[in-house]
Amino acid sequence: MRQTPFRRRALAIVGVAAAAALTLAGCSSSDTGSGNEGGDGAGLKSVKVGISQLVQHPALDAATDGFKQAFIDAGYEEGKTVEFDVQNANNEQAVAVTIAQNFATSDNDLVLAVATPAAQAAAQAITDKPILFTAVTDAVAAKLVDSNEKPGGNITGTSDMAPLEDQLKMIQQIVPDAKKVGIVYASGEVNSEVQVKAAQDAAKGLGIEIVTKTVTTANDIAQATEALGDVDAIYVPTDNMVVSGISSLVQVAEDKQIPVIGAESGTVKGGAIATLGIDYTELGKQTGEMAIKILQDGADPAEMPVEFSKEFAYVVNPDAAKRMGVEIPKEILDKAETVE
Repeated sequence: MRQTPFRRRALAIVGVAAAAALTLAGCSSSDTGSGNEGGDGAGLKSVKVGISQLVQHPALDAATDGFKQAFIDAGYEEGKTVEFDVQNANNEQAVAVTIAQNFATSDNDLVLAVATPAAQAAAQAITDKPILFTAVTDAVAAKLVDSNEKPGGNITGTSDMAPLEDQLKMIQQIVPDAKKVGIVYASGEVNSEVQVKAAQDAAKGLGIEIVTKTVTTANDIAQATEALGDVDAIYVPTDNMVVSGISSLVQVAEDKQIPVIGAESGTVKGGAIATLGIDYTELGKQTGEMAIKILQDGADPAEMPVEFSKEFAYVVNPDAAKRMGVEIPKEILDKAETVE
């Protein structure tokens, strides 16, 4: 394992902590420690956490909220034992870089980066404090970690890789004659390129052709959706730019009576018909639990494997289905949560 600056610092801290533990060995069991066995926050070390979120949309907002909730569930009290400095880059990479540079010189104990571009900016700028990411599809492809099993540096986190083959099969359930599926995605998002490649690979075994169009700004979404042409359905990956502008895509799809399937529930709330996707609140909580292991237990990000979503669930939007001229099969409805 390579010795990163954070790793060397972490080893030094462990040594100091060990010496302190010997000094305090004679203390009674009533003394407070670094754990939270009682769940009431007693003995928790106060911490500061910087959060860099790429853009506001339901999935990323839920991930951030879930991350913060993990601290509350562990007994932290916001404003007293934990402070969150939440910054939003408004989908501008230059802003994400500036946020990361500011966090690099801050007194934050840990940084959370929400979405791949925000994580890439943080990884470049911050070398001497732990970084966690969430809502990152492929951390290896994004060059954030050496491997999912052993990240190797001061950064690790959680992946939002969707069950793409199962989602394509769901499209076939909703649109039985679907042969062409369109995908609009941002050409600058590594996470989207990974998903499109995975969708193309999965589609080969299902007799589906994937038709793609790329965008560079949210203003391009409607035109790119029109340019997909005669597709039988549209699949929306966890693409931050497209999801943040989902209303433009949905409007074109409704006008052309093309069913839209999303990779996650926020897209369904935004007007897609259905998903078998990730619960981003739970994914954020997973990431928060990793943060607590680092901050309170001294866990080393270099040795903490990247974690993946533990659960997938059906979410449906029957009103959207009606507007797009299809009916959601009963076998999906019976297992699904319905959006309001």
